[in-house]
Amino acid sequence: MLKDFISVRQLDEGSFYFIYELYKEFRDRYKAGETKLSDLKGYSVLLPFFESSTRTRTSFELAGKILGADTINISGSSSSVKKGETLYDTIKTLEAMQSDFIVLRHYMSGAAHIVAKHVKSRIINAGDGSHEHPSQAVLDAITILEKKGKINGLKIAIIGDILHSRVARSQIHLFHMLGANITICGPRTMLPRHLEQFEVNFVTTNINEALKEKDVAIFLRIQLERQKKVFFSTLNEYSIKYGLNRDRVNLLKDDAIIMHPGPVNRGVEIQSELVYGNRSVILDQVENGLFTRMAIYKFLLNQ
Repeated sequence: MLKDFISVRQLDEGSFYFIYELYKEFRDRYKAGETKLSDLKGYSVLLPFFESSTRTRTSFELAGKILGADTINISGSSSSVKKGETLYDTIKTLEAMQSDFIVLRHYMSGAAHIVAKHVKSRIINAGDGSHEHPSQAVLDAITILEKKGKINGLKIAIIGDILHSRVARSQIHLFHMLGANITICGPRTMLPRHLEQFEVNFVTTNINEALKEKDVAIFLRIQLERQKKVFFSTLNEYSIKYGLNRDRVNLLKDDAIIMHPGPVNRGVEIQSELVYGNRSVILDQVENGLFTRMAIYKFLLNQ
């Protein structure tokens, strides 16, 4: 029985496709005009976010509201953590409010797992340090499935700051489980050690090699806030060597899609005019995030 959603490693192929079916049901009902549902009526959702977020926090909050839950936002800047309170004490205080779900984002890797062991509420990991961001990986997989009709056998390139990316760690495991062929690419200084532990098919520092004949290209934000040292000379140098431009788009398959979990550093990871170009599905990712997170709430209720 699954109480919490901490990692994509908790999912098997069957549970992913169950979430996908829930996603399609909620998407279709919402677009048919059912914007107020009752699946979470009588439930409460707390959203303590100890790191900044726009897309994830807003979509989890809106997903809860649409499903009928009472939602409460708590930012790290306004919490007692600023006064020296420990994460554990903060969460126990929040749980005393009898919350059914806690959607947690925290700067410490493993924070969601620690909290889940000590509270009765259902914990959803909304990103913990450089560890995982499971709901982002699920919505990205759903976006690929919607656009390409399958994931099994697709060639997917993940490019950028792999070392600090919790999104990449979740994506790699989930895409691998679903049968994709995965290439990762970035500056050598931004690739993790012990790459043999990663479920990837190919590793390169050459972006042209990484993009050639791919079905999906995912570009990652440079995580400057997690970098304790210099990993490249300048943003301009990074853009020249690892950014997506018009010439590099032509290396992809003709029907390839371009993705980014956001926020995009325009002109760095992706040339500005390509961010919302005809190959980009970045806005689809944002929209799909709402229905995916509705599905995740319902998925946990059904466990």
